[in-house]
Amino acid sequence: MPATLSRVREYLAASNWEFTEIVVVDDGSRDGTAAVAEAAGVRVLRNPGNRGKGYSVRQGMLEAKGEWALFSDADLSSPIEEVERLWGAAEREHAPVVIGSRAVDRSMVGVHQPFLREMSGRFFNLAMRGVTGLPFHDTQCGFKLFESAAAREIFQKQTLDGFGFDVEVLYIASHMGYRTLEVPVRWNDVAGTKVSVWLGAKGFWDPVQVRWNGVRGKYR
Repeated sequence: MPATLSRVREYLAASNWEFTEIVVVDDGSRDGTAAVAEAAGVRVLRNPGNRGKGYSVRQGMLEAKGEWALFSDADLSSPIEEVERLWGAAEREHAPVVIGSRAVDRSMVGVHQPFLREMSGRFFNLAMRGVTGLPFHDTQCGFKLFESAAAREIFQKQTLDGFGFDVEVLYIASHMGYRTLEVPVRWNDVAGTKVSVWLGAKGFWDPVQVRWNGVRGKYR
């Protein structure tokens, strides 16, 4: 975390953005993450216990104060500088939602995941597209940019607290008529990043739940 914060702060200090802020969401960590972030002068949101990635991202996106909000994994698998690719696409195409992708141009993946995990991800995407009708090649890359007005409408409707939240927010964006672009970004697998077998298996059920919620009109 200290290295991540330093890297992001250095990038923002050298950028031309008129307003920037860093928001760290502490999902019940026991490793001193929140204390490190607070010591660095960063805004910290604390979850009531361990609630999951979807819950954490929702909290951060709804609390963001800028006109645009980027959420990124704490390990910076996609370097923070890649936000410029997303912003460039958003500005050119007037799109309020732009998502980073490892699948559009796989030559931009420097360090791949273990073979079985990568193949599982590809299979998940095929299943997700079949169930939800979404056209994206990689919904799970943790690097996404939202215009804040759109983010507030989308994330207020999000219900999943686990890893399936990515599919849900993109499904909601699509059904609300928000144009969403998928842009290739540099990405490197970071050793030590772990997802339990149970959470991985449960992720395959999430698109079904999202589609069922859509059929029931839950995202209207």
